[in-house]
Amino acid sequence: MVRNSNGDMVPLGTVAKITPSVGPSLISLYNLYPSATIIGLPSQGYSSGQSMTLMEEIATKTLPPGTGFEWTAMSYQEKEVGSQIYFVFALALLLVYLVLAGQYESWYAPISVILAVPLSLLGPMLVLTSLRIENNLYTQIGTILLIALSAKNAILIVEVALEHHIRDGKPVLESAIDAARARFRPILMTSFAFILGVLPLVLATGAGANARKSIGITVFSGMIASTCLAVLFVPAFFVVVQNFENWRKAKKGKTAAPQPAAEAPSTAH
Repeated sequence: MVRNSNGDMVPLGTVAKITPSVGPSLISLYNLYPSATIIGLPSQGYSSGQSMTLMEEIATKTLPPGTGFEWTAMSYQEKEVGSQIYFVFALALLLVYLVLAGQYESWYAPISVILAVPLSLLGPMLVLTSLRIENNLYTQIGTILLIALSAKNAILIVEVALEHHIRDGKPVLESAIDAARARFRPILMTSFAFILGVLPLVLATGAGANARKSIGITVFSGMIASTCLAVLFVPAFFVVVQNFENWRKAKKGKTAAPQPAAEAPSTAH
């Protein structure tokens, strides 16, 4: 019943037609546009980035004209910063190089340490590929962490080798061999302590286990590869780089050596 201007009650059916209909109990809006939320998970062996690219291709082909799509939450963050991981990796390497250059007071000595970083990436590459684990954001975070961890093993060898070569005056090859022998035990102790420390992440279960496993497996396999390969290859890197630096210094010393001044002819009066 409704009331007219005179105050009389009028049946609602005389002024409107009431038809029952069924509608959604909750209407979601995104930027004031009606929207529908779609949540998906990547299949095993595929990364979240590959899944997002596939969903974009499907949406572009199948959605009717005038319908768009946007990413939200973690997918939006991954879309915004996902391509910046390469710049972060490069900046992390640059930071390690500059810090070591200031510590060693040399532009060449840190190269021996930087060359050891790719060795640690062999472990995650083989393990993640064989286990068909996607290269997600947590795996990339573990890769950045490996830069510091793998550089640590190389620093232990290069630092002692430089002391033997510069302070004690030993040959480059002998300095590298002595440093590898002296630092072999500390490298194994610190590396295996860290490897056992991240073992709970590798064996994680329950809520959020995938994220912890991605970081744990990446760091676990990377540290094993770095520990096994650093003792073998870092001394060789040091020998090559240090010989090149010595050659550059010797060449620069020869070119900068002062030439003897010519004597002026004397005249007798």
